[in-house]
Amino acid sequence: MFKWRHATISWRGLKISFLTLLLLLACASVALAGDPSGTTTGGINDIAAATAGQPTLAEVAAQVGKNKIGINFVWTLITGFLVFFMQAGFALVETGFTRAKNAAHTMAMNLMVFLVGAIGYYLVGFAFEFGGVGAISALGGTAPLTQELAVNGWGLLGHSAFFLSSGGSYDVGVFTLFLFQMVFMDTAVTIPTGAMAERVKFSAVVIGTFFIAMILYPIFGNWVWGGGWLAQLGSKLGLGHGVVDFAGSGVVHAIGGSAALASALVLGPRLGKYGKDGKINVFPGHDIPMAILGTIILFFGWFGFNPGSTLAGTDLRIAVVAVNTMLAGAVGGFIAMMLMWLIFKKPDPSMMANGTLAGLVAITAPSAFVSALSAVIIGAIAGVLVITSVLFVDRKLKIDDPVGAISVHMINGIWGIIATGIFADGTYGDGLNGVTGTVSGLLYGNPGQFLAQLIDVGVILIWGFGLSFLFFKLLHATWGMRVKPEDEIAGLDIPEMGMLAYPDHLLRTELESE
Repeated sequence: MFKWRHATISWRGLKISFLTLLLLLACASVALAGDPSGTTTGGINDIAAATAGQPTLAEVAAQVGKNKIGINFVWTLITGFLVFFMQAGFALVETGFTRAKNAAHTMAMNLMVFLVGAIGYYLVGFAFEFGGVGAISALGGTAPLTQELAVNGWGLLGHSAFFLSSGGSYDVGVFTLFLFQMVFMDTAVTIPTGAMAERVKFSAVVIGTFFIAMILYPIFGNWVWGGGWLAQLGSKLGLGHGVVDFAGSGVVHAIGGSAALASALVLGPRLGKYGKDGKINVFPGHDIPMAILGTIILFFGWFGFNPGSTLAGTDLRIAVVAVNTMLAGAVGGFIAMMLMWLIFKKPDPSMMANGTLAGLVAITAPSAFVSALSAVIIGAIAGVLVITSVLFVDRKLKIDDPVGAISVHMINGIWGIIATGIFADGTYGDGLNGVTGTVSGLLYGNPGQFLAQLIDVGVILIWGFGLSFLFFKLLHATWGMRVKPEDEIAGLDIPEMGMLAYPDHLLRTELESE
């Protein structure tokens, strides 16, 4: 009996080993063949049910492929949730850097822009940006959104998936892409609120947010990420891979920063910021610990922002992206801290925070394409740039930016775009934007890529700043963007929001000190 049972156990072990071998072969076949997107169509159509206990090799391979797509779905959604949590970071940074009498107003703007932006992006923004992007294999071969307005083959504007219901867009892969891209748009619409803080009408920010979410951001995003004309500079004109912006130094941060610059120019400075004698008055933030906490939350969220842009947890490049992100942010903050310590004899926590954010913004575009050493260099330059820019914008241009949004996001977003064209080392990006081969920059023998990135910068200045300036000028002339002087002096919490963020005695202390 023992011998028979022993033989039976061995036979079962042999069967298990055989099935294990089949599974390994199936994994190898999937790895060699790529995503089995033809079997899932965005995950809606399931694979054929396997015979219980007797799966065929084809069934095992299909299940492994489905699991791979499932991993990508989960990865993209979770990183999207992380990016959404950055909204808390922005709210804390901006509120901490402004005065207590405007705290409820500043916090509320950061919540409101998400609410308004999500609606605008759902209505038309997503369709304009990704309506012509085509199937995305990492998400199971999404239902193809291929309706793109083009002139002589140059893509200008998508027009599929309005209300998430047109052009076959009712698809789980499309929904996953929508959520991830919507929170990126949310970052862009948040950036101008810091530059407009303490003197802008809440209603004007509502209108401005619809403009950014429905027109400014998604149309430019289409040109870079939706297969539009900037992405086509490589395939049509031979300029590298066309404009390359892995996670949005340009699409998100420089566009949002451009709107911040335009809105701050139209609004003008806060009352008392610049004296008639040329004196520059400092309005200290009321809660620096709050701003530092917000910076840490933003840093945490950036680990979703950049690595998540693979749209694939099965793309092992996510480790490189995450480490490059960490290094650039750390070095940017450190360099800014040391420079302030050297120049002003104190490390300055607020500039330490902005230096960290500047490094993160700068590495966002090149994070997948550069080495760790390059990430350190990019972050270090960002730390210098943010200090130089903050001082120049405030002292020379006399543009009042309470939180440094212009310097952190626009200036260092542009630097990130340029850095991609310089430091991309040819180790990643094969096939990106329809161009064979990996992405390499100026230092690796590809001046065409560098030129494409410079064109992108020019378009950001014309489209991002130019269109925003015209819009805010029109809004200011018709609706009015600025609050009454007496409301600005008293603080915007009661006049605009109807409630105080803090008890009366704290506000009295602040007002008396002014």
